[in-house]
Formats: sequence, structure tokens, C-alpha cells
Amino acid sequence: MSDATELVAIKSQIIARIKEVTASPKASYKTATGQQVDWNGYLRELRQQLQDINALLVAEDPMYAETELVTPDSPIY
Repeated sequence: MSDATELVAIKSQIIARIKEVTASPKASYKTATGQQVDWNGYLRELRQQLQDINALLVAEDPMYAETELVTPDSPIY
């Protein structure tokens, strides 16, 4: 598997996870043991990873173009 193919696979996984997280948003909270669960921070991290993957794909192939189909039902990322 080439680097670009692996990056595209990773990108697909990140997009799927973003869709899962945004489909059923949760509030950030602290557990009984004091552990902080920051869903907004997690979503920010996923989005940053997506931007990083896109940058790597462009570096790998300058002709790589990011396209996205946006419909009225599309969530805003």
C-alpha cells in the first residue's frame, strides 16, 4: 500500500469518526474519578488531524485536490 493510499484510508476513518461524534453530540464532563472528558476538544483534535492528513496528501501529490459535496443536509464541520 502506498503512502498516499494509507493516508486516504486514515482520512476516511477520521471523517467517519467526525460523523459519529457530530451525529450524537455530547457535553463535556468530569467523571466521578475526576477524569475530564472533553468532547469539543476531541472534535477539534479530529478536525486538526484531518487538516494535517490533507496537507500530507498535497505534499505527496501536488495535484491532489480536496473536494466535498455539500447538500442542505450536510453537517457543518
